[in-house]
Amino acid sequence: MRKLLLALSVTAFFACKKETAVLPLEQTVNEDLASYQEIASINLGGLGAAEITTFDPLTNRLFAVNNGTTNKIDVIDMANPASISVVKSINMLPYGGYVNSVDVKNGMLAAAIESTNKQAPGKVIVFNTSTLKEIATVNVGSLPDNVVFSPDGKFILTANEGEPNDAYTNDPAGTISIINVDNKFTVTTFDFAGLASQLSALSAGGFRVFGPGRNFVNDIEPEYITVSNDSKTAWVTLQENNAIAEIDILSATIKKIMPLGFKDYSAPGNAFDLSDRDGAIAFKNAPVFGTYMPDAIASYQYNGTTYLFTANEGDAREYAGFTEIKRLGTVMLDPVAFPTGAALKTDAQLGRLNITTTLGDKDNDGDLDAIYSFGARSFSVWNATTGALVWDSKNELDVKSNELGVYDDGRSDDKGAEPEAITIGRVGSKTVAYVGLERTDAVAVYDITDPTKPVFVKMFKTGDAPEGLLFIPASKSPIGQSLVVVSSENDGVVKIYKANKL
Repeated sequence: MRKLLLALSVTAFFACKKETAVLPLEQTVNEDLASYQEIASINLGGLGAAEITTFDPLTNRLFAVNNGTTNKIDVIDMANPASISVVKSINMLPYGGYVNSVDVKNGMLAAAIESTNKQAPGKVIVFNTSTLKEIATVNVGSLPDNVVFSPDGKFILTANEGEPNDAYTNDPAGTISIINVDNKFTVTTFDFAGLASQLSALSAGGFRVFGPGRNFVNDIEPEYITVSNDSKTAWVTLQENNAIAEIDILSATIKKIMPLGFKDYSAPGNAFDLSDRDGAIAFKNAPVFGTYMPDAIASYQYNGTTYLFTANEGDAREYAGFTEIKRLGTVMLDPVAFPTGAALKTDAQLGRLNITTTLGDKDNDGDLDAIYSFGARSFSVWNATTGALVWDSKNELDVKSNELGVYDDGRSDDKGAEPEAITIGRVGSKTVAYVGLERTDAVAVYDITDPTKPVFVKMFKTGDAPEGLLFIPASKSPIGQSLVVVSSENDGVVKIYKANKL
């Protein structure tokens, strides 16, 4: 599946590119990671009005996706991060449906926008961050959910999720689009057909193809992208499929799919509160598996090895034409595998737990021999070369949320704290991961200087349902100190956080 589209206003783009300022070298500013405090907040309009942000250091502007009452991108003045305001907006209605993602590089703003018919091809619109004028319009795959620039600025990549319609009669292929910036924004869009012969082996490792008809190409749904420092390799989460794909950027090919397996909630350290009707927040082990199904992903190279960091949110398919989710109390459990099945199915134990009906019936006799829930209630570190699990936060995100007093017991039957967003930044001599928790409305801070041994530092409150996390390093910050920007989809609020200098 390959498509080419000539860019619009290419001459204007290259004129603006020649004027791009040279950014300063990375500064070393040591900060107290345990001292993060909110320094500014702005409400962009309520539900759906603040999902994803990106920052342009050339103009000191923050660009925020706003799909509230009108589809637009709000332009926020960040010259003084303690006093921010919307100065302009870019109307996105002429381009299609919702804006799903934005990213900035070298004076360019790339916006991923879905079609008004979600199953039709979407677009990436590129704007000049100073004039806000359109530079290029590029057709990409169906439902571009995430857009990123490569670190060298030569490529724009999109993860095109290709979700089905509600009746599940139209399920477009999940695809990746790679836009060559220097070659007049030409685009290559490709699907996963070349790996279809590996389905059996991939499924044995936990890869999921399970929609109606079990069509390999159409069932895969790319979600989120991270790109290597040398701009040669990308890794893409395939959330519903419980896997990560590795992409060769220069050849625009998929090198491999890495299935992620499952998390064992009966193992030490994996005790969770899996019931919202047990009258308490009580962390216990249980005969249940979690399906990692990561949303956001970030990468970090350490001692020559690249590590991938995933926020293991989980996501069920729920459509009129097909749904996989049921309460455990409504399904049949194998009496041999679960001799105390009747007790497990009570609300006080696991009866309320949301599970997938697409896994667990190992002998195809109509009852479940194993229980699989959605997500892993954690963030994980994976070896980017082998796909091996290096480290997992186990139950720490839920435990720390409870200690902070923000754990929502009403979500115990679903995905707990629900880690959705993750980003990585360099703060002084430390490398830091920030994990956004959608249901406890908080961000967890981890020292990942050694990515094989992350250390919890702090958790702080955010707006309602943090969707986007953005780290601004000291070298690009208007105040010469790193900043964390959190955008929350349920209340439409963008908040800025800063730590104290040491």
